[in-house]
Amino acid sequence: MTPAQPRLFITGTDTGVGKTVVAAATIAALRTRGLRVAAIKPVVTGLDEPEPGRPPDHELLAAAAGADPADVTLRTFGPAVSPHLAAELAGEPLEPSALVAAAEACAAGAEVVVGEGAGGLLVPLDGAYLMRDYARDLAMDVLIAARPGLGTINHTLLTIEAARAVGLYVAGVVLTPWPEEPGLVERSNRVTIASLGDVTVATLAQTGTSVADLARSGATLPLDDWLAGASARS
Repeated sequence: MTPAQPRLFITGTDTGVGKTVVAAATIAALRTRGLRVAAIKPVVTGLDEPEPGRPPDHELLAAAAGADPADVTLRTFGPAVSPHLAAELAGEPLEPSALVAAAEACAAGAEVVVGEGAGGLLVPLDGAYLMRDYARDLAMDVLIAARPGLGTINHTLLTIEAARAVGLYVAGVVLTPWPEEPGLVERSNRVTIASLGDVTVATLAQTGTSVADLARSGATLPLDDWLAGASARS
């Protein structure tokens, strides 16, 4: 690993919780500072069921990073299922070492690496090889994207425990989309997660998916804290 190269891995408490937007916003905001940012995502599934109004995950990350989508992810699959099942259905097993090697190749020469998982930390890529194993093999700090509403305390604290159980450092939590006028539940959730999880909890409002919109939104995140912490452990 390049000395002092911060590496951040955005995971989610579930699928569809906004981790791609958090990752893309982080990447876009860092690039406005003139930093060379590598975007990585080991596997993309669900291309057969595109989300209306937004590009697939690897394309959004690539746009934010100014990269080719083919360089962001090694493998793509059509069905909206777990990576290990998508690979099984396609008859194309995922090889963990190849996924890690592809990420390292993408990271070469970058000043910051921002990765995004598929689903949550305990989603399998191949057999017993989980998403958190991928993050650990790449020596990445973990950022957790979570919903702001009811249920998020349990989901988020479980994800924090799953990360720390294998020695991953949890750099922070991002609650998104954070409402303009958060209610009692949202405000309490933020304080409770921060206290019980012993973690910094940031928020990210609803944002558009243009690079400019993502950069503006990403500038509201505690990027300097994340980078400083990751650099200290790299």
